[in-house]
Amino acid sequence: MNRYERLNAILELLGERHRVEVEEITQELGVSSATARRDLDHLAEQRLLTRTRGGAVAHAVAYDLPLRYKTVRHADEKLRIGRAAAALVSPGAVVGLNGGTTTTEVARALVMSADMGGADDDVKVTVVTNALNIANELAVRPQVKLVVTGGVARAQSYELMSPLAERVLEELSLDIAVLGVDAIDPDSGAAAHHEGEAAINRLLARRSAKVVVVADSSKIGRRAFASICPVTQIDVLITDTEAAEEDVRRFRDRGVQVTQV
Repeated sequence: MNRYERLNAILELLGERHRVEVEEITQELGVSSATARRDLDHLAEQRLLTRTRGGAVAHAVAYDLPLRYKTVRHADEKLRIGRAAAALVSPGAVVGLNGGTTTTEVARALVMSADMGGADDDVKVTVVTNALNIANELAVRPQVKLVVTGGVARAQSYELMSPLAERVLEELSLDIAVLGVDAIDPDSGAAAHHEGEAAINRLLARRSAKVVVVADSSKIGRRAFASICPVTQIDVLITDTEAAEEDVRRFRDRGVQVTQV
Protein backbone atom coordinates (compact mmCIF):
# COMPACT_ATOMS: atom_id res chain seq x y z
CA MET A 1 0.00 0.00 0.00
CA ASN A 2 1.52 3.33 -1.06
CA ARG A 3 1.18 6.58 0.88
CA TYR A 4 -1.69 7.84 -1.25
CA GLU A 5 -3.69 4.70 -0.49
CA ARG A 6 -2.79 4.84 3.21
CA LEU A 7 -4.03 8.39 3.59
CA ASN A 8 -7.29 7.45 1.92
CA ALA A 9 -7.65 4.36 4.16
CA ILE A 10 -7.08 6.42 7.31
CA LEU A 11 -9.74 8.93 6.28
CA GLU A 12 -12.18 6.12 5.59
CA LEU A 13 -11.50 4.63 9.02
CA LEU A 14 -12.22 8.00 10.58
CA GLY A 15 -15.42 8.33 8.59
CA GLU A 16 -16.62 5.00 9.96
CA ARG A 17 -15.38 5.27 13.56
CA HIS A 18 -15.04 9.04 14.18
CA ARG A 19 -11.83 8.30 16.10
CA VAL A 20 -8.71 6.26 15.36
CA GLU A 21 -5.60 5.38 17.34
CA VAL A 22 -2.05 4.97 16.04
CA GLU A 23 -2.10 1.35 17.20
CA GLU A 24 -5.23 0.65 15.13
CA ILE A 25 -3.57 2.09 12.02
CA THR A 26 -0.43 0.01 12.49
CA GLN A 27 -2.46 -3.17 12.89
CA GLU A 28 -4.95 -2.62 10.08
CA LEU A 29 -2.63 -1.06 7.51
CA GLY A 30 0.53 -2.97 8.40
CA VAL A 31 2.75 0.08 8.91
CA SER A 32 5.06 1.25 11.66
CA SER A 33 3.98 3.61 14.44
CA ALA A 34 6.28 6.28 13.04
CA THR A 35 4.64 6.03 9.60
CA ALA A 36 1.16 6.17 11.11
CA ARG A 37 2.04 9.31 13.09
CA ARG A 38 3.55 11.01 10.03
CA ASP A 39 0.40 10.24 8.02
CA LEU A 40 -1.83 11.64 10.77
CA ASP A 41 0.31 14.77 11.02
CA HIS A 42 0.09 15.28 7.25
CA LEU A 43 -3.71 14.92 7.25
CA ALA A 44 -3.96 17.29 10.21
CA GLU A 45 -1.93 19.89 8.26
CA GLN A 46 -4.46 19.51 5.45
CA ARG A 47 -7.25 20.11 8.01
CA LEU A 48 -8.80 16.74 7.26
CA LEU A 49 -8.68 15.55 10.87
CA THR A 50 -7.80 16.74 14.37
CA ARG A 51 -4.80 15.18 16.08
CA THR A 52 -5.18 13.81 19.60
CA ARG A 53 -2.71 12.21 21.97
CA GLY A 54 -2.09 8.81 20.39
CA GLY A 55 -4.39 9.22 17.41
CA ALA A 56 -6.93 11.51 15.75
CA VAL A 57 -10.61 12.40 15.61
CA ALA A 58 -12.63 13.14 12.51
CA HIS A 59 -12.84 16.68 11.25
CA ALA A 60 -16.16 17.61 9.67
CA VAL A 61 -14.60 17.77 6.19
CA ALA A 62 -13.51 14.14 6.43
CA TYR A 63 -17.02 13.08 5.49
CA ASP A 64 -16.70 14.90 2.18
CA LEU A 65 -13.19 14.02 1.07
CA PRO A 66 -11.29 16.17 -1.43
CA LEU A 67 -11.36 14.77 -4.94
CA ARG A 68 -7.69 13.79 -4.88
CA TYR A 69 -8.39 11.34 -2.04
CA LYS A 70 -11.39 9.78 -3.75
CA THR A 71 -9.70 8.67 -6.93
CA VAL A 72 -8.40 5.37 -5.56
CA ARG A 73 -11.77 4.20 -4.28
CA HIS A 74 -13.68 1.83 -6.57
CA ALA A 75 -11.41 2.87 -9.44
CA ASP A 76 -12.16 -0.11 -11.71
CA GLU A 77 -15.90 0.23 -11.19
CA LYS A 78 -15.81 3.94 -12.00
CA LEU A 79 -13.86 3.26 -15.18
CA ARG A 80 -16.49 0.77 -16.40
CA ILE A 81 -19.34 3.07 -15.38
CA GLY A 82 -17.74 5.97 -17.21
CA ARG A 83 -17.46 3.99 -20.43
CA ALA A 84 -21.07 2.83 -20.20
CA ALA A 85 -22.30 6.39 -19.70
CA ALA A 86 -20.22 7.73 -22.59
CA ALA A 87 -21.78 5.09 -24.84
CA LEU A 88 -25.18 6.76 -24.30
CA VAL A 89 -23.99 10.02 -25.89
CA SER A 90 -24.80 10.51 -29.56
CA PRO A 91 -22.54 12.48 -31.94
CA GLY A 92 -23.34 16.18 -31.75
CA ALA A 93 -25.05 15.95 -28.37
CA VAL A 94 -24.86 18.59 -25.65
CA VAL A 95 -23.77 16.87 -22.44
CA GLY A 96 -23.87 18.25 -18.91
CA LEU A 97 -21.28 16.90 -16.45
CA ASN A 98 -20.97 17.81 -12.80
CA GLY A 99 -17.82 17.20 -10.76
CA GLY A 100 -16.57 13.96 -9.28
CA THR A 101 -14.29 11.02 -9.97
CA THR A 102 -16.95 9.03 -11.83
CA THR A 103 -17.98 11.88 -14.13
CA THR A 104 -14.29 12.51 -14.79
CA GLU A 105 -14.12 8.97 -16.17
CA VAL A 106 -17.20 9.74 -18.28
CA ALA A 107 -15.42 12.78 -19.76
CA ARG A 108 -12.31 10.73 -20.54
CA ALA A 109 -14.36 8.00 -22.17
CA LEU A 110 -16.21 10.56 -24.27
CA VAL A 111 -13.06 11.94 -25.88
CA MET A 112 -11.72 8.44 -26.50
CA SER A 113 -14.92 7.21 -28.09
CA ALA A 114 -14.56 5.89 -31.62
CA ASP A 115 -18.26 6.32 -32.29
CA MET A 116 -18.30 10.10 -32.54
CA GLY A 117 -17.51 10.02 -36.27
CA GLY A 118 -16.37 12.90 -38.49
CA ALA A 119 -12.91 14.29 -39.16
CA ASP A 120 -10.39 14.48 -36.35
CA ASP A 121 -10.76 18.25 -35.95
CA ASP A 122 -14.57 18.30 -36.11
CA VAL A 123 -16.53 19.17 -32.98
CA LYS A 124 -18.19 15.89 -32.03
CA VAL A 125 -19.72 16.72 -28.68
CA THR A 126 -20.46 19.80 -26.57
CA VAL A 127 -19.72 19.46 -22.86
CA VAL A 128 -21.16 21.84 -20.28
CA THR A 129 -19.51 21.48 -16.89
CA ASN A 130 -18.97 23.26 -13.60
CA ALA A 131 -15.95 21.05 -12.77
CA LEU A 132 -12.54 22.67 -13.15
CA ASN A 133 -10.64 19.38 -13.39
CA ILE A 134 -12.89 18.12 -16.20
CA ALA A 135 -12.60 21.45 -18.01
CA ASN A 136 -8.81 21.26 -17.70
CA GLU A 137 -8.75 17.85 -19.40
CA LEU A 138 -11.20 18.76 -22.17
CA ALA A 139 -9.93 22.24 -23.04
CA VAL A 140 -7.18 20.83 -25.29
CA ARG A 141 -9.48 18.43 -27.15
CA PRO A 142 -10.42 19.85 -30.56
CA GLN A 143 -13.38 17.46 -30.91
CA VAL A 144 -15.02 18.92 -27.80
CA LYS A 145 -16.79 22.24 -27.58
CA LEU A 146 -16.34 23.14 -23.92
CA VAL A 147 -18.67 25.40 -21.96
CA VAL A 148 -17.66 26.14 -18.36
CA THR A 149 -20.02 27.75 -15.90
CA GLY A 150 -18.90 30.66 -13.80
CA GLY A 151 -18.93 30.59 -10.04
CA VAL A 152 -16.81 30.14 -6.95
CA ALA A 153 -14.59 27.05 -6.81
CA ARG A 154 -15.03 24.54 -3.98
CA ALA A 155 -11.72 22.96 -3.02
CA GLN A 156 -13.09 19.53 -2.11
CA SER A 157 -14.64 18.84 -5.52
CA TYR A 158 -13.16 21.47 -7.89
CA GLU A 159 -16.75 22.44 -8.72
CA LEU A 160 -17.91 25.98 -9.48
CA MET A 161 -20.98 27.12 -7.56
CA SER A 162 -22.96 30.27 -6.70
CA PRO A 163 -25.62 32.23 -8.64
CA LEU A 164 -23.05 32.89 -11.38
CA ALA A 165 -23.05 29.23 -12.35
CA GLU A 166 -26.81 29.01 -12.05
CA ARG A 167 -27.27 32.02 -14.35
CA VAL A 168 -25.24 30.37 -17.11
CA LEU A 169 -27.12 27.07 -16.86
CA GLU A 170 -30.49 28.80 -16.97
CA GLU A 171 -29.63 29.94 -20.50
CA LEU A 172 -28.74 26.47 -21.83
CA SER A 173 -30.57 23.35 -22.97
CA LEU A 174 -28.87 19.95 -22.64
CA ASP A 175 -29.55 16.68 -24.42
CA ILE A 176 -28.24 14.58 -21.55
CA ALA A 177 -26.99 15.31 -18.03
CA VAL A 178 -24.62 12.79 -16.48
CA LEU A 179 -24.53 13.33 -12.74
CA GLY A 180 -22.21 11.91 -10.14
CA VAL A 181 -23.85 11.80 -6.72
CA ASP A 182 -22.86 11.18 -3.10
CA ALA A 183 -25.91 9.01 -2.48
CA ILE A 184 -28.93 7.62 -4.31
CA ASP A 185 -31.90 5.85 -2.79
CA PRO A 186 -35.03 4.40 -4.45
CA ASP A 187 -37.24 6.42 -2.09
CA SER A 188 -35.39 9.70 -1.51
CA GLY A 189 -33.66 10.02 -4.90
CA ALA A 190 -30.23 11.47 -5.64
CA ALA A 191 -28.40 13.64 -3.12
CA ALA A 192 -25.11 15.38 -2.34
CA HIS A 193 -23.28 16.22 0.87
CA HIS A 194 -23.02 19.92 0.00
CA GLU A 195 -26.09 22.06 -0.64
CA GLY A 196 -24.30 24.32 -3.15
CA GLU A 197 -23.26 21.37 -5.31
CA ALA A 198 -26.75 19.93 -5.05
CA ALA A 199 -28.27 23.17 -6.34
CA ILE A 200 -26.08 23.14 -9.49
CA ASN A 201 -26.71 19.43 -10.05
CA ARG A 202 -30.45 20.01 -9.68
CA LEU A 203 -30.32 22.69 -12.36
CA LEU A 204 -28.30 20.46 -14.72
CA ALA A 205 -31.00 17.81 -14.37
CA ARG A 206 -33.80 20.31 -14.93
CA ARG A 207 -32.20 21.74 -18.08
CA SER A 208 -31.66 18.30 -19.64
CA ALA A 209 -33.89 16.09 -21.78
CA LYS A 210 -32.37 12.96 -20.21
CA VAL A 211 -30.84 12.41 -16.76
CA VAL A 212 -28.25 9.71 -16.18
CA VAL A 213 -26.88 9.09 -12.69
CA VAL A 214 -23.51 7.36 -12.41
CA ALA A 215 -22.81 5.84 -9.00
CA ASP A 216 -20.78 2.89 -7.80
CA SER A 217 -22.48 0.43 -5.46
CA SER A 218 -21.16 2.15 -2.31
CA LYS A 219 -23.55 5.06 -3.06
CA ILE A 220 -26.65 2.91 -3.67
CA GLY A 221 -29.32 2.80 -0.98
CA ARG A 222 -27.77 5.71 0.91
CA ARG A 223 -28.90 9.23 1.72
CA ALA A 224 -27.03 12.51 1.90
CA PHE A 225 -27.75 15.97 3.25
CA ALA A 226 -28.97 17.89 0.19
CA SER A 227 -31.45 16.62 -2.39
CA ILE A 228 -30.59 16.80 -6.08
CA CYS A 229 -33.67 15.27 -7.67
CA PRO A 230 -36.33 12.62 -7.03
CA VAL A 231 -36.13 9.17 -8.60
CA THR A 232 -38.95 10.10 -10.97
CA GLN A 233 -36.60 12.58 -12.68
CA ILE A 234 -33.87 9.98 -13.29
CA ASP A 235 -33.99 8.10 -16.59
CA VAL A 236 -30.93 5.86 -16.22
CA LEU A 237 -28.81 4.67 -13.31
CA ILE A 238 -25.43 3.15 -14.16
CA THR A 239 -23.73 1.25 -11.36
CA ASP A 240 -21.58 -1.82 -10.82
CA THR A 241 -22.53 -5.45 -10.28
CA GLU A 242 -22.09 -5.25 -6.50
CA ALA A 243 -25.28 -3.21 -6.07
CA ALA A 244 -27.85 -5.05 -3.94
CA GLU A 245 -30.48 -6.88 -6.01
CA GLU A 246 -33.30 -5.47 -3.88
CA ASP A 247 -32.17 -1.88 -4.47
CA VAL A 248 -31.85 -2.51 -8.21
CA ARG A 249 -35.35 -4.01 -8.28
CA ARG A 250 -36.82 -1.03 -6.44
CA PHE A 251 -35.24 1.44 -8.86
CA ARG A 252 -36.64 -0.49 -11.80
CA ASP A 253 -40.07 -0.62 -10.18
CA ARG A 254 -39.96 3.19 -10.10
CA GLY A 255 -39.28 3.38 -13.83
CA VAL A 256 -35.50 3.86 -13.75
CA GLN A 257 -33.46 1.95 -16.31
CA VAL A 258 -30.61 0.34 -14.34
CA THR A 259 -27.43 -0.74 -16.09
CA GLN A 260 -24.87 -2.75 -14.15
CA VAL A 261 -21.31 -3.03 -15.47
